[in-house]
This record gives sequence, structure tokens and C-alpha cells, in this order.
Amino acid sequence: MPQPLQINTVYTDGACSGNPGPGGWGVVLQCNDETCYELGGRDSQTTNNRMELQAAIAALEFLVQNDISAPITLHTDSEYVKKGITQWIRGWEKKGWKTASGKPVLNQDLWQQLWQLNQQVQRLGCPVDWRYVRGHAGIAGNERCDEIARAFTTNQPVSLRQRSLKQPADSSKKQVLETTDDKNLSREIKSEQSFSETTANLPMADSSDPQISESFDSVSREARVANLRNVVETLHMADEVAKQGYLITSSELADLMDVNASAVTSRGEHWAWRNWTVARVRREGNQILWQLERID
Repeated sequence: MPQPLQINTVYTDGACSGNPGPGGWGVVLQCNDETCYELGGRDSQTTNNRMELQAAIAALEFLVQNDISAPITLHTDSEYVKKGITQWIRGWEKKGWKTASGKPVLNQDLWQQLWQLNQQVQRLGCPVDWRYVRGHAGIAGNERCDEIARAFTTNQPVSLRQRSLKQPADSSKKQVLETTDDKNLSREIKSEQSFSETTANLPMADSSDPQISESFDSVSREARVANLRNVVETLHMADEVAKQGYLITSSELADLMDVNASAVTSRGEHWAWRNWTVARVRREGNQILWQLERID
């Protein structure tokens, strides 16, 4: 009887259009025989950080459901997730899920879920080595996660590869790709039996068929218009921050720009972003405060 495959490396990523706005997440679980299992989902109204967390949660849930009992290396391009689960979370729990300044921890529901799963996989003999990996650096697993997350963000078709962990490679049980509008569960791979090797594809069609082409063009345009609308909302938000003279933290500025916090702090003390100049004002405790000024 074939031995069950073992997962040894996991990549996770989240994406969001607008931040807040439609978001998606992707997971790639790599097996020891160079096959993989991919997961993805979306939320119609969310933030980039929540999608990063949701991806990590989905990965750990998969490990628990499949009784994985070997050390795992999990790569995330979110310093928020990596530092949160390895450095900050024990302090949050001791303080009743409050930050050092006494404020409620953001995304507490997802952090608590991730923390419980992290402890559960450790009890199963599957300790997770959380590692930060730079996004968009040509790392195949990370790039694939980003592709899945962005496809779900824009509601575009995406093929998810699935390889059984408990059955031989020639298993032919089929998967079902479902679409739902429920929060955090817009698309999931579900199966009545154990996971099998297949690809969730759209039906094959002749791309020269004008009706097919028109349908895909219409969906693509709707997605582009939705993305543009979210961008405009983000720019209005940035304009209001500048107009009111609000000071925002590095993480808040990163959320506004839809980038990692490291991409903000590494740019220096004064730089331009779209229609604004961004200036470092001062440090308050562990936080760096920034100010936006409109470029006329």
C-alpha cells in the first residue's frame, strides 16, 4: 500500500483590492514527492492583513484535518503574521487581547483562531517554523500564492491543483469547486471523500467562439471597473488623511498603500506616493508616525 505523502513546505499569501475592499487568499502546500495541494478563498469586504491571516489559518486547518505529524516550514510575506504569531501573541493573550497601549488587538477573532490552530498542530507533532519571505522576489511558492489570492480577489477563474495525501496518485475521485457569497468562504474545495489528484478547471471551450469571448470580456471589464472603483475610494481616503492633517502609523500607511510595512519604513523619511508627499514626523513608543501632504 502506498505510504501517505507528507507536506514539508507551505506558502501563504493574501491580497486585497482597496484595503478595505474585496480580498482573496491563497495557500500552496508542497509535498515530499514534488506534488502540491492548493487552496484559495475570498471575502467581499476585508483588509489585506485579514486575508494574510486567513491564508495561514486555512493552511493550519488543512494540516489538522489531514493529521500531518511532521515539522512544517511555513513561508509568509507578511511580517504582521510572522511577528504576530511568533512574538506578539503571547503578550496579547496575557493582557486579555489588548496591545501594550491598552487598545483591543485588531483582527482578534482571526488571531485567536490562528493561535489555537498553532497549538493544535504542535500537539499533533507538527511544529510550524514560521518564516518571513520577501514578496514578489521570484520565489515560486510565494508567486503562486499571490496569483491565487489575486484571482479570488477579482473573482476570476483559477485552477487549483490538488494531490491526495491519503490515496495513490491514480485516484480518480472528483473535487467540486463551489462559489458562495458567504464571508471568508466564497470559494472552497470540498470533497465527500479524502482529497484526490485533480484540477478544478472551467469547461474547455473554443476561444474563437464570439459568444464565449464576449462573456469573458464582460467579466474582465466588470472586474477592472470594480478594481478602479476601489482605487478611487482609497485615494479619497488618502486625500482626507492629508486634508485633516492626521498622523498615521507605518502599518496604517502600509494598509493604505497595500504594501508590506517594511516597504514603508525602508523608503526613508520623505518620499512621494501618487498625489502626495509622505513625511516621517516622529516616533511614539514603538510606532513611527507619518503625514501626507497633497502635491498640487
